[in-house]
Amino acid sequence: MSFMDKIKGMLKGHEDVADKGIDKGGDYVDQRTGNKYRSQVDTAQDKLRDELGTRPQDPNRPPQQ
Repeated sequence: MSFMDKIKGMLKGHEDVADKGIDKGGDYVDQRTGNKYRSQVDTAQDKLRDELGTRPQDPNRPPQQ
């Protein structure tokens, strides 16, 4: 079992809390860098949400597999 599988298992049922944590972490980095790297932070947040499966479903976007 890989490290990411263990994390995904711990997050099962708590996706909303994990998503809020991802948002807070990104906001903190944006604040500390003066939004200089905002697009890179947003990309990292999106990739982390995809990896952990915590992305809120957009009705116009099919679920990621």
